[in-house]
Amino acid sequence: MKILCTICARGGSKGVKNKNIKLINKKPLISYTIKQAKKSKLFDKIVVSTDSKNIQKCAQKFGAESWFLRPKKLASDQSQKVPVIQHTLRESEKYFKKKFDIIIDLDASSPLRNIQDIKKALVFFKKKKAEILMSGCKSRKNPYFNVVEITNGKLKRAKVMKKNIFRRQDAPKTYDCNASIYIWKRKSLLDFKTFYKSKTVFFIMPESRSWDIDTEFDFEIVEYLLKKNER
Repeated sequence: MKILCTICARGGSKGVKNKNIKLINKKPLISYTIKQAKKSKLFDKIVVSTDSKNIQKCAQKFGAESWFLRPKKLASDQSQKVPVIQHTLRESEKYFKKKFDIIIDLDASSPLRNIQDIKKALVFFKKKKAEILMSGCKSRKNPYFNVVEITNGKLKRAKVMKKNIFRRQDAPKTYDCNASIYIWKRKSLLDFKTFYKSKTVFFIMPESRSWDIDTEFDFEIVEYLLKKNER
């Protein structure tokens, strides 16, 4: 089986300026994910999709392949990620003149995952004979218990059940998608319409390795945890 690793790294990040190449614990953020992919030894090719020449140079420096720049229509604030991964797959198959059976996307904003998370996710994906895998962790907040909405000035729970829930332990279990690892079979990626299919599986990771960097505060938290892990 030929396995492609995609790493998507847009240049125009808004929450954290130049996020993907910003130094975190003295290393560019994207370098953590590239190193994890390389050390896992799972991938035939590791390809970074970006619209930035600076990110491209950084990706190449740390050992990833990156020879094309992403089209503008796939690099705006409104661009969805799956079309970017589809584009990366097509460009890779054209460039390397081979078809990939499995595509694993590793999010550059999730450097706290480890190599075993990637390996175990792939084993789980194969064992379940899945077409799509998403990763996540147990929710810190539960929409049936302590997540609320304000509609027309009125407060209500985000999810309402027929019986009242007074303890979190009595609420249905919910999970947060952490965006760290996605896996597709080739056809499922190219024909993608929704994640919520009968052959989609959910890979549960610890909360401690599920932090996704969207804000400066996230960046500070992840930097602290990375330093702690390296002690």
